[in-house]
Amino acid sequence: MTEQAAPRRGPGPRLLADGRRAAVGQSLMVVPVRHYGRMILAVVVVLAVIGAAYSLATNPNFDWSIVAKFVFSPSILRGLGSTLLITIVAEVIAIVLSIIIAIMRVSKSRIVSSVAAAYVFFFRGIPIIVLLIIVGNLGLFIKVVTIGIPFTDIVFFSAPISQIVTPFVASVLGLSLAGAAYMAEIMRSGLLAVGKGQREAAKALGLNGARTLRYIVLPQALRVILPPMGNEFIGMLKASAIVSVIAGGDLLTVALGIAGTNYRTIELLIVATIWYLLVIAVFSVGQFFLERRTAEK
Repeated sequence: MTEQAAPRRGPGPRLLADGRRAAVGQSLMVVPVRHYGRMILAVVVVLAVIGAAYSLATNPNFDWSIVAKFVFSPSILRGLGSTLLITIVAEVIAIVLSIIIAIMRVSKSRIVSSVAAAYVFFFRGIPIIVLLIIVGNLGLFIKVVTIGIPFTDIVFFSAPISQIVTPFVASVLGLSLAGAAYMAEIMRSGLLAVGKGQREAAKALGLNGARTLRYIVLPQALRVILPPMGNEFIGMLKASAIVSVIAGGDLLTVALGIAGTNYRTIELLIVATIWYLLVIAVFSVGQFFLERRTAEK
């Protein structure tokens, strides 16, 4: 007895966009889903942005000629240079300090680890503006800085602290101390992200602790550390405006100083805002390419 083949079934009738079934061989029309809510929201947002920009540009209380006059003035550019110098120097010092603190934090010695943890707790708990005021007024409770051998008359260096801790030094010192506390935690997370097996493999190859850290751990931790470190740099650039409370000579200090003479505070703040946004935009682009290059490796 021969087995009969089952009847072959073709594709069933397809469903059109309007719900009707298409005849066999009829092409299927695809209708994209329209998101009317999104389109309405986008139109509202664009109109709000245009309205805000138009209101700002045509506000009679803003004298844009003042903005154009001071945006490239030598005083403003000098303040911008001081801001960049304070930020870069403080960032470099903070990175070095944070590496040391992070290594101390992961140390097997409880005393060393506790000291590093206390540093992070102390400087992360103090608002930056309070720390800057304290550092800027060190001369009120420390008159002279002396370096020598304790309990002897041997002195290598001695000078009044008012001559050492200038507003610029106080600005760099305050920002670097506070920044190191935050960066140390970023560094520590990067160090802990490297697997224990990497250290064991390096030890099996005969590398000591320092060489393992230099050639094995830090290069791998860099991928984890770099993105948040870029954000920390931008955060420190913005935080540099706080040094105006101790007359740090930064961009905001200069802008407020000019505003104190011509009483155009908002216009000078707009000038400072323009430069802050431009500098942050440039560094953000650099951070993007640096992160992409690191990720490719």
